[in-house]
Amino acid sequence: MPQVDDRRTRRTRSALRRALVELSLERGYANLRVDEISERADVGRATFYAHFRDKQALYDDVVAALLAELKERLTPEVRETGGFTGRPLVALFQHALDNRDAYRVVLRGDGDGRALTRLRDDLSEATLRTFERRVEEQGLEPRLDLRVVARAWVGEQVAVLTWWLEEEAAPIPLEEVAGMLADLSRFGRMWATGVDPTGASSSE
Repeated sequence: MPQVDDRRTRRTRSALRRALVELSLERGYANLRVDEISERADVGRATFYAHFRDKQALYDDVVAALLAELKERLTPEVRETGGFTGRPLVALFQHALDNRDAYRVVLRGDGDGRALTRLRDDLSEATLRTFERRVEEQGLEPRLDLRVVARAWVGEQVAVLTWWLEEEAAPIPLEEVAGMLADLSRFGRMWATGVDPTGASSSE
């Protein structure tokens, strides 16, 4: 019996998460009512409240599940050694593509922006730990505060990811857009715009 109940619980919670995401994209999170979410998930209001206190608790659960899965995907990649490979970027963009609708809700700042802040904070903390490990392993002396570097790097990822997911069809293939971000991180904006270190245009 417990296994049956566990499966039923997982199915119900999954249906409620899916309903919240779908309706948020259709009507906006702020406009949703619990009875609408329950109806879309094909469960009763009593069942909803047996699992979640309110729609914010359900949204928090959507975000927690999303970030837990993202962490699982990223963990093997952020342990990389031997320099910057860009693999965590590919893993992030692939996870976002696999969960496109949920990411779109989060990246739009629905639910008073807490979910977006949490995503940025989690990614920034993981990035900072990776940078600190590389610095220690390679005996480097950072030129800038690594907290600033990590936040700036994550900000670029989130900005590009938001634009990339909101298009009807991905405007640039996954590996290509991740590669562009990786090159931007490696070589900088001046290089990306065609300016060489001497200040001359690359076309000259």
